[in-house]
Amino acid sequence: MTAEEFRKQLEHEGFAEIVTVEWPANGELGTHSHPFASRALVLAGEITLAVDGSERLYRPGEVFQLASGQPHTERYGPAGVRYLVGRR
Repeated sequence: MTAEEFRKQLEHEGFAEIVTVEWPANGELGTHSHPFASRALVLAGEITLAVDGSERLYRPGEVFQLASGQPHTERYGPAGVRYLVGRR
């Protein structure tokens, strides 16, 4: 799926805020949550999310989502990560 196709899908699903996010190489965020639901397409690099005691690595072309208020941690790969995300 291309970034433009994903953007159109997000708009169709009611995600009003759509942004591109970039994080640096080997960075991380400890346990936190967001006051919005999110759905994201990894465009470059990689991100590991830990949710409910389970970790998963996402690479380009893969989609992840988080519910509003869902506690999670994030780790970014050796090339960092860039993703297109919709928030609602």
